[in-house]
Amino acid sequence: MSIKDYRALDLEGRGKELEGLLREQFNLRMQKATAQLGNTSTLRKVRRNIARLRTVMNEGKGK
Repeated sequence: MSIKDYRALDLEGRGKELEGLLREQFNLRMQKATAQLGNTSTLRKVRRNIARLRTVMNEGKGK
């Protein structure tokens, strides 16, 4: 998702999205550890999406 999409979500939606991304990151890390992960770039994309989402969530705290 893009940062515009994250900003369009409400607080509850952002929380659910963050939870889903963290679960996905965990699953990808386990696949990497067991040498089952074929495309390692997905791990990087998920990590960056988590950072984008957390940035948007922290922007709201500053206002």
